[in-house]
Amino acid sequence: MPLGYAKIALGCRAFDAAPSYRPSSGYNSQHWTTNAGQPVWNNNSSLTVGARGPILLEDYHLLEKLAQFDRERIPERVVHARGAAAKGFFEVTHDISHLTCADFLRAPGVQTPVIVRFSTVIHERGSPETIRDPRGFAVKFYTREGNFDLVGNNFPVFFIRDGIKFPDMVHALKPNPRSHIQENWRIMDFFSHHPESLHMFTFLNDDVGIPLNYRHMEGFGVHTFKLMSREGKDTYVKFHWKPLCGVKCLMDDEAVVVGGKNHSHASQDLYDSIAAGDYPEWQLLVQLMNPADEDKFDFDPLDVTKTWPEDLFPLQPVGRLVLNRNVDNFFNENEQLAFCPALVVPGIAHSDDKLLQTRIFSYADTQRHRLGPNYLMLPANAPQCVHHNNHHDGFMNFMKRDEEVNYFPSRSDPVRHADPYPMVRQSLSGRREKAIIPKENNFAQPGERYRSWDPARRERFLQRMADMLLDPRCTREVRRVWLGYWSQCDVQLGQKLAARLQAQAAL
Repeated sequence: MPLGYAKIALGCRAFDAAPSYRPSSGYNSQHWTTNAGQPVWNNNSSLTVGARGPILLEDYHLLEKLAQFDRERIPERVVHARGAAAKGFFEVTHDISHLTCADFLRAPGVQTPVIVRFSTVIHERGSPETIRDPRGFAVKFYTREGNFDLVGNNFPVFFIRDGIKFPDMVHALKPNPRSHIQENWRIMDFFSHHPESLHMFTFLNDDVGIPLNYRHMEGFGVHTFKLMSREGKDTYVKFHWKPLCGVKCLMDDEAVVVGGKNHSHASQDLYDSIAAGDYPEWQLLVQLMNPADEDKFDFDPLDVTKTWPEDLFPLQPVGRLVLNRNVDNFFNENEQLAFCPALVVPGIAHSDDKLLQTRIFSYADTQRHRLGPNYLMLPANAPQCVHHNNHHDGFMNFMKRDEEVNYFPSRSDPVRHADPYPMVRQSLSGRREKAIIPKENNFAQPGERYRSWDPARRERFLQRMADMLLDPRCTREVRRVWLGYWSQCDVQLGQKLAARLQAQAAL
């Protein structure tokens, strides 16, 4: 008789055996389960309508996994803990009103106040800004139709394409929970199961992996969104921020020197530049695609591990972002500053990108945990336009309310629905399933990017990858998997990396 059921036959004392299954890694089951113990048969794919989505709210395991992850840190952000913010404006320079009915994009010359937060991703709030890590590039537009949060990074792609893997990915990149030391063997082990990450590594381990500072850094919306015209026509769009002062990076030895002198060098550069009147500026450009053409390529346009070739989808200018004011208080306008990709305005809509759809839930959920359910009442997060709903009370609610009617509709309250605006109305069909997208094509774009570099840049990338794989705890199996992946990207890349590892007695 199994130990856990030893006393079931004894009637009223049946549950005395339960303590043997108390939460402990010493009593792990051999398969994944939910927190309530239900078996999880697929921990890699969200539940979607068809292989490409959208995601279903009934995926309890996905929501539980993200909600649990969102609450892992109190009160520091789980990711993007270290950051710097500044305020300014966005100005439309080119007319795209035929593509979108978004009010803040209605005509050239229109200006919208913004606040921007730059950040490192993985390490703690006090970590140096010279670490090799993606950088967050989040812009909050205070439009007349509410806030639009464009929450992106300094790379155009990402490690994974399904948000159900986001907690696992961050756990692998963060320090070992036993030693609290970031270790390459853990990173190489996890991503050896996810070849879609190769493209992201060609950015992370490239020279752009350590920006000189925030002013000399690109930004990308990463995801595919939709622009909605007044007539209801939708167009796929990707957003790009290009710094007018150019892209500049730190080499590994330079980062050691800079970080040794000032672990807040990027934050100080941003603050000092604005204080001196040398205002950072970026140009906003977009790539556009007709959704009717999305099946014409050897990659899925909604896949965040892919870029859209600029020769097929040229960059088109839209406007400029100027940061001309430093924050008045770091805690109020940086630590309490909260972004969420769910916050879009009429004229901009979400696509079925699986990672984007999970971020729509997860970001708002983590902000409610970190800052409280009324985090959108905080000045930095509150819209700068009139607004009204019946969401009230809860922790830290400081809104003055004197209404007697807090329900809708009511004949005693004149509030009404807003005027209709165009929404995505595509038809959906497909089985309810947990699946990988049909067009993975994980190796073509990383290989193309590697071959586009000069020999010295390739050499630096090779050495950085070799350093990660040379971690003493990185197994022979994991190394061989990575060599197989890189060989499929580029035969010479795989051969050179194998020779590098063999020369250092790795194999």
